[in-house]
Amino acid sequence: MAGEARQPTQLLRKVGCADLTAVPEVRHALRELLRKWGGPGASDVAELLTSELVTNALVHTEHGAVVTATVVPEQLRVEVRDFVPGLTRPHVPPADDGTHGRGLVLVQALADSWGVEDHGVGKVVWFELNGGAA
Repeated sequence: MAGEARQPTQLLRKVGCADLTAVPEVRHALRELLRKWGGPGASDVAELLTSELVTNALVHTEHGAVVTATVVPEQLRVEVRDFVPGLTRPHVPPADDGTHGRGLVLVQALADSWGVEDHGVGKVVWFELNGGAA
């Protein structure tokens, strides 16, 4: 049906405290959601950034997280909500620190837009990618 707007498609996952096995499960679910979305490499970037945010939430909080991904033809928005107050800002880790501490730096570098919103009983770290229809 040409010209008809598609409804958003959404993924919603709750991940338990310190359950790092949830990270590949979320990646897989996101990959399925994005099978026909975006240009070359867009879903790979989305999976990487989502993995970073989910890992951060699980490593740095004690209450798990909720992951929401919303897809429309022109855009993907991923939100990771945790239940620990306080806003997080990216920092540049020391060069000799391996890969630790680079999650938000990657999000800042690769996302079309991103941010952190205080929700009183926690925060939402989000990013958006503009992918267009495949």
